[in-house]
Amino acid sequence: MLSKYVVVGNRVELQAVKRLKLNDSSENEERKVYTSKVYDIISDERIELLMPMEQTKLILLPIDGEYELCFYTDNGLYQCVAKVVDRYRDNNVYVLALDLTTNLRKYQRREYYRFSCALEMNSRELLKEEIDSLNDSRNLLQPELPLKRSVIVDISGGGLKFVSNLKYENGSLILCNYDLVADGVPKHYSLVGKVLESRELENRQGVYEHRVKYINMDVDEREEIIKFIFNEERKNRHKEKGI
Repeated sequence: MLSKYVVVGNRVELQAVKRLKLNDSSENEERKVYTSKVYDIISDERIELLMPMEQTKLILLPIDGEYELCFYTDNGLYQCVAKVVDRYRDNNVYVLALDLTTNLRKYQRREYYRFSCALEMNSRELLKEEIDSLNDSRNLLQPELPLKRSVIVDISGGGLKFVSNLKYENGSLILCNYDLVADGVPKHYSLVGKVLESRELENRQGVYEHRVKYINMDVDEREEIIKFIFNEERKNRHKEKGI
């Protein structure tokens, strides 16, 4: 069944099924989602993936570690659980071998697929009165207040990751303003997000990476963002194939 839906080059997301010790990583990092690609399909029970990387660092996922895999294919998203059985280098490429421990199934939670990008965004922390208005459904945001420039580096229907010279504290609520272009028409989004994680980049002093989850998000806006991501990913695959 695996080879019927998944092909070499498909993008894959991996997330640990349970807490694992990943090279002395902190607990917050143990449930991180890693991005990879299908390197080879050995059989319907075994698959090879490119070893995930963060910036230029290889992520050595542990042998016997179990991960939820989400495959992005031409027919939609598919999910299964697999166990790492080997790590090796093949033709100067670092590879993970995994055995599937569950059947492949259609994955419905499309909003969690993250699309790598570089999009302009402006942001600021919400005022106390704005936060209070969110709690009682008034949603009295003040769009005229000054915003700080930032850059989105990946986006999904559930949240985004961006970099900025300004550091936001974990748990803070921020306003995220950006534009997406769908079918040649730009649309403005002004969304509230909660900062889940903020950290300074190792190789860029004074530049911070923030991971944000949308809150109180309109369903139609979520679906529009998901559609944008799918369309952009499809364009990228066509470019890679020279279509």
